Amino acid sequence: MQWGVVLMVALGGALGSLARYFVAGAVQPAWWPGFPFGIFVVNVTGGLMMGLIAGLAALKLNLTPEMRAFLTTGVLGGYTTFSTFSLDSAMLMERGAYAQAGAYITGSVVLSILALFAGLWLVRAVYA
Repeated sequence: MQWGVVLMVALGGALGSLARYFVAGAVQPAWWPGFPFGIFVVNVTGGLMMGLIAGLAALKLNLTPEMRAFLTTGVLGGYTTFSTFSLDSAMLMERGAYAQAGAYITGSVVLSILALFAGLWLVRAVYA
C-alpha cells in the first residue's frame, strides 16, 4: 500500500465531502423542497469534472499517482461517487461493451436502491 496515495485520497475525500455539503445546500431551491435538486446538481457536476480530469489526464496532464488519486478517488469520490460510476459506465460504452454497460448501469441503480430498502427493512425489523 502506498501511504502517500492513501493520504492524498483522505485529504481529497475531506475536501470533496465539504464541497458536496456546501454545493448541495446552496443549490437546493426553497421552492422545490420535494426533489433533491442539490444532490442532482452535485452528481451532474461531478460527472462533468470526472470527464474533464480523465480527459486532461489522458491527453495533456502528466499526473502523479498521488495527484490522480487526490483528484478522482479523493475529491470527486468525496464529492460524489456517481462520478466514478459515470466514468466506469462511459469506459464500458467506449470499449463497445454495451451489454456490460447496460448490466452495470441497470444493476448498480436497481440493486443499490433495493439494497437501501433491504437495509431499512433490517433496521426496522430489529428496532421497530
